[in-house]
Amino acid sequence: MSVKIRLNRGGTKKKPIYRIVVADSRSPRDGRFIEIVGTYNPLTNPATITLKEESILNWLGNGAQPTDTIKNILSKAGVLKKFHDSKIAK
Repeated sequence: MSVKIRLNRGGTKKKPIYRIVVADSRSPRDGRFIEIVGTYNPLTNPATITLKEESILNWLGNGAQPTDTIKNILSKAGVLKKFHDSKIAK
């Protein structure tokens, strides 16, 4: 089973709010997911991002692949640097 960390759209028309979820890559965008690991609101200035860093680091360590958008969000939040540093320390 291939696991991805990706966005799950919510909100109303023209007012999106996204959940950052861990999901099987075969499930649809707004379909089944394994765990919610954060939220992303692009409408605020600057965009509001909340993350469960420990859970994300755990999933990345278990082999979950982030999508390109999530990779950008995680790198801006500094989570990917923490993950990279923890891999080097081992």
